[in-house]
Amino acid sequence: MRVFVTGASGWVGSAVVPELIGAGHQVLGLARSDSSAEAVAARGAEVLRGGLDDLDTLRAGAAECDGVVHLAFGHDFARFDASVQTDARAIDAFGEALEGSGKPLVIASGTPAIPGQVATERDRPEFPPGSPMAGRAANARATLDLASRGVRSSVVGLPRTVHGEGDQGFVSWLIADAREKGAAGYVGDGSNRWPAVHVADAGRLFRLALEQAPAGSMLHAVGDEGVPIRDIAEVIGRHLDLPTASRPAEDFGFLGMVLSIDQPASSALTGELLGWRPVGPSLLEDLDKGHYFNADSRST
Repeated sequence: MRVFVTGASGWVGSAVVPELIGAGHQVLGLARSDSSAEAVAARGAEVLRGGLDDLDTLRAGAAECDGVVHLAFGHDFARFDASVQTDARAIDAFGEALEGSGKPLVIASGTPAIPGQVATERDRPEFPPGSPMAGRAANARATLDLASRGVRSSVVGLPRTVHGEGDQGFVSWLIADAREKGAAGYVGDGSNRWPAVHVADAGRLFRLALEQAPAGSMLHAVGDEGVPIRDIAEVIGRHLDLPTASRPAEDFGFLGMVLSIDQPASSALTGELLGWRPVGPSLLEDLDKGHYFNADSRST
């Protein structure tokens, strides 16, 4: 297949693009900037210049390819609503380009949070209108609904951390926060759980979804069903030689809300459907390798 990939220069794209090319596919990667274009080309993909707001470019990229993997999403939490709306328009554009073709459209979303319960691929939780989670959930539903319009659509729910060497997401934020505050922190008693997956396992699932997922499939890229936040803090504290400490959620800024919710998730149904099994290290094993502690960096 020739596959159009948004977010090809990003973190998850760093696994998806090589996975697709290694399986014999050709990749056309969207790139907004010169640096992104260089990263896409370095991964072995052809470059299409443009951004998620360039709807004509998105339609053209989708129309000239045999399938689409949509990974890009703006993670500026100060403008999250705008990012959700941009994402919705991009999904609509892909739907217009692929309608009636039977071609695959695979998008990245998040696993649902159902406190006290392990979320499965069948769960469709309701969120307060206007909340960030409600917007992303609506975009996922819109993608699945494209199955009725002749698109082989599927959604890959990613957990709170997609870890691996080079990750600058939530775990890196926690490490930077521990260095700044002098203690590895958690909220409450630290029993709230995060699902997690190694980036290489996530990349493999996107390929399998593109190749095999039936229309309207909800999938979960989950390796660890739920890692207690305090366990993460303890590993961080041990590597930085710092104590652990409970702190109010507001002390963590935007991350406080994420730390405050118990949100375990399962990928058992995804495994049954596609034969996907995570083989990479767990989150705590990956942390113990030490690469997260080589620099103090935060994602933006």
